[in-house]
This record gives sequence, C-alpha cells and structure tokens, in this order.
Amino acid sequence: MANILVVDDELGIRDLLQEILNDEGHTVEVAENAAQARAARLRDRPDLVLLDIWMPDTDGVTLLKEWSTTGVLTMPVIMMSGHATIDTAVEATKIGALAFLEKPITMQKLLKAVEQGLARTVVRKLQTPSSQAVTVVVESAEVESSSPEGILHADLGPMARQSFGLDKPLREARDEFEKAYFEYHLAKENGSMTRVAEKTGLERTHLYRKLKQLGVDLTRGKRNGNPGLLGL
Repeated sequence: MANILVVDDELGIRDLLQEILNDEGHTVEVAENAAQARAARLRDRPDLVLLDIWMPDTDGVTLLKEWSTTGVLTMPVIMMSGHATIDTAVEATKIGALAFLEKPITMQKLLKAVEQGLARTVVRKLQTPSSQAVTVVVESAEVESSSPEGILHADLGPMARQSFGLDKPLREARDEFEKAYFEYHLAKENGSMTRVAEKTGLERTHLYRKLKQLGVDLTRGKRNGNPGLLGL
C-alpha cells in the first residue's frame, strides 16, 4: 500500500482514479489544481504523483519543473494528458517525469505505470545492492541487514524484533514495513493517536484509515488500559 496523489482538474477523472487505486489498496489524495497539489505534497509526502498536464492555473509541466528546481521532486511523477504533444511528453521526461499516460487511460496501463513508479520509490529509499548492507532509519528505529538473503531486521526498542523479506512482492513487503512503523510509534507514544499523527505527519483521520487498512490492532491500547489508541 502506498500514498498516491492524483492531480487533475476534471472531477470525473479524479474520482475514477481514486476508486481504482483505492481498490488496489492504496491511500489516495486528490487535488484539482497546482495550489492544492503543493499543499498535498507537503502534507502527505506521497510515494507517487499522477499529474495532469493541462490545468487552469499552473500546468503540470510547470509544476513538475518547480518541484525539480527547488529540490522537492523526491517522488516518481507520472504525467497524464489527452492533448499533449510528443514534444511536451519528452520535455516532462527530461525534467524528471517517470512516465507519460495518454488519456483515456486504460486500467492496465495505469496499474502497470503505478507499479513501476512504486518500485522506483522502494529502490530509491533502500538502495539495496546484493553485496551491501541495508540501513533504513525510522525515527530512532534502525533497520539494517547484513544477511546474504537480504532480510531487514528492525530494532523497534520495546517491540519484538521484526523481519522484512525483500524477496516478497512489493506491496506485501511495503505493508509489513508500514505496519511495523506505525506499531512502533503507537507503542512509543502509549497509544496516543494525536501524538502519533504529529510524529508521522498525518492527519488523525488519515492515520486511522491507514491503520485500519494495514490491520493494526486498534484495541490493544484499550486492553492495556489506554483508551487513547481509539480516540480520534
């Protein structure tokens, strides 16, 4: 599961893409213009952006160039358009776009492009040559691997040591990591959804939805005498 930002000025396209990607298990935020896209990128730090080229205020290529020149193009961006020329697509690719989807977009092409984009995200984050150790830092939880099988071991402090298999399907491995990440912060903050939301940079309603999607046990805090885990 990943956080995906869909930027398109057409409501029907936003709703359709959101529905398809939600069905695939992703968390989807939508924006109808560049201003909303900027705010969503800062707020949610998406793993992938689907960005329309033709928008009324600032076009997608200009927004992509803005992100690139200011050093905040840290996520794969897939451009979308029903009217763009080949030159526009080439320009977007040179700026930093991962791919270009021509509207109307088929579900097969959409899901393939999203899968490739998210795979690029994981490679960028982990940078895992088979001959080297892997280190991923999450707050004070250090994730490292020195085994030839490429297994990530997370030292989660008071939590039990967790393993992540890099040979698993991308979505399954990512879900395991995200679940452990949120369980770590929930344990660290004694089940306080407010403090966990602040630590992870998510709104509480967004956080609660993500925890439910990941299958995090939201009753554990209540059983331990801490009702804060259920509080929104």
